[in-house]
Amino acid sequence: MQITTFQQYEEEYKKSVENPEQFWGEVAQNFQWRKPWFKVLSWNFKDPEIKWFEGAKLNITENCLDRHLAANGDKPAIIWEPNNPEEESVTLTYKMLHERVCRFANVLKRNGAKKGDRICIYMPMVPELAIAVLACARIGAVHSVIFGGFSAKSIADRINDSQCKLVITADGAYRGNKQIPLKDVIDDALIGCPTVEKCIVLTHVRTPVSMLKGRDVWWEDEVKHVNDTCEAEEMDAEDMLFILYTSGSTGKPKGVVHTCGGYMVYAGYTFSNVFNYQPGEVYFCTADIGWITGHSYIVYGPLSQGATSVLFEGIPTHPGPSRFWDIVEKHKVNTLYTAPTAIRSLMSFGEEPLNGKDLSSIRILGSVGEPINEEAWHWFDEKIGHNEAPIVDTWWQTETGGIMISPIATVTKTKPSFATLPLPGVQPILVDENGSEIKGNGVSGNLCIKFPWPGMLRTTYGDHERCKQTYFSTYENLYFTGDGCLRDEDGYYRITGRVDDVLNVSGHRIGTAEVENAINMHAGVVESAVVGYPHDVKGQGIYAFVINPEMHGEADLTKKDILQTVTRVIGAIAKPDKILFVSGLPKTRSGKIMRRILRKIAEGDTANLGDTSTLMDPAVVDEIIEASRR
Repeated sequence: MQITTFQQYEEEYKKSVENPEQFWGEVAQNFQWRKPWFKVLSWNFKDPEIKWFEGAKLNITENCLDRHLAANGDKPAIIWEPNNPEEESVTLTYKMLHERVCRFANVLKRNGAKKGDRICIYMPMVPELAIAVLACARIGAVHSVIFGGFSAKSIADRINDSQCKLVITADGAYRGNKQIPLKDVIDDALIGCPTVEKCIVLTHVRTPVSMLKGRDVWWEDEVKHVNDTCEAEEMDAEDMLFILYTSGSTGKPKGVVHTCGGYMVYAGYTFSNVFNYQPGEVYFCTADIGWITGHSYIVYGPLSQGATSVLFEGIPTHPGPSRFWDIVEKHKVNTLYTAPTAIRSLMSFGEEPLNGKDLSSIRILGSVGEPINEEAWHWFDEKIGHNEAPIVDTWWQTETGGIMISPIATVTKTKPSFATLPLPGVQPILVDENGSEIKGNGVSGNLCIKFPWPGMLRTTYGDHERCKQTYFSTYENLYFTGDGCLRDEDGYYRITGRVDDVLNVSGHRIGTAEVENAINMHAGVVESAVVGYPHDVKGQGIYAFVINPEMHGEADLTKKDILQTVTRVIGAIAKPDKILFVSGLPKTRSGKIMRRILRKIAEGDTANLGDTSTLMDPAVVDEIIEASRR
């Protein structure tokens, strides 16, 4: 299953394109199935309808846990590194993790959860988060993990969209020197969530919380009432495994649905290959399990391959900017997979935090979330990898389930800021605005995928039409990624950024419409427009142009009020970096806001605004430029 030479990559890739069913059928044999499939793939991108490994029965947790017990039960599965470096780290072997997952799966059943129920998880980065995820999968319940930075309203929207029956949370979370009151936020959210029957609360920060009789129960109490034997529920390959919400170009987040069989095969296959994982190695992905990277490359991918996965509760700069390097040294980390935002942030502290740190265990480096800029790539290569650890710059999405275009560590020749080549089974295509294929090398266009892969989304929860419109209707018979892309003379791919109204801030996708809706909820705001602009650390910052004629008092105070509103509605993650008050926005005569012009102003490129004569009021552009220079 593991590719070790470039010639082998070329052969495997050729096979995967010429005979995809045979290729993926052979890959899937490396996993444990209760019943084999009668058909590897049936699909069309028109409806869209995609099915992988039809008729097959399995449980993903048997692949992530049970099958490793005989030979590797005492091997570390998860190493947890707490927020506070003074605290002890915790190691869970495969045997221990299996027992805890089974025990908590029984807790879920005791609290009324059954196969097919949706369960919301809103937790800190602690071992119990991974346990909760796997326990849901064990009993066939569908987990919907929500990142710990989202607001009560965002949580309520997600819970109501997927009609969750249970919520799993903690009293609070640590994030650097901050304490986040998770249970308080959940309490606010649940006021408007009629489908939730039970809330299971883990004690973590020991902060006082409200516990409602009949609804709220303590994790610690519940596990005492059950044993650690839990037969895994038999699932169909196409049964739902999880829902994960992602921002789109319209205001409402979409619940991306991934299924059991195809997702498992793809997450395991890509993890093993991209990172050239070797038995016994320690692998550290710095993402949060609340995002797809954490699902695929902290939990399911590594555990399906019997790997040792480091789970880190804190942030890279607490208590100081050497925290990552301390973790690498302490646990002798072999693979470090992190985001360009983190790399750029750590670069800004210079080399002092690296002094005296032993990073010699590092063999592979990885980057995820957004295209990595050349300066960050070279710093990562030289200072962290000492020019010896290949960097896998991975391109993929929540919707793809796993890595799509990336170097294979030790196999593919890398090139700074290029995701390089598609993985076997992935068939990318560049198209122009009309959907015509742009062939050859040295070209750029919109990135689409023309053939299914096992890890791809199946639908958006409760709204299949939205899935069709968002991903499959822009270009006929193609999955549209929403990204622009360049293919160079060597056939290497470089992602050039979103072509729709979605921002990539610190590797997190945030819809402009979502932020505008939140700003517009502020009492004095008449209208707003949000665009991205280059940001030294985040990659993209959020620039908001706001019409607020009835401003009370100082503009700075109103800006703070607006930021507070955005935090309440979405979460601090979506706060604009810059707010500019304007009297009008550049609009076409049909009333459409010309974000192209606002983007240029935000970037400081006012000399290249293009034609403004078609605007309803061209003078408004001069006024905005003037205001932006003050």
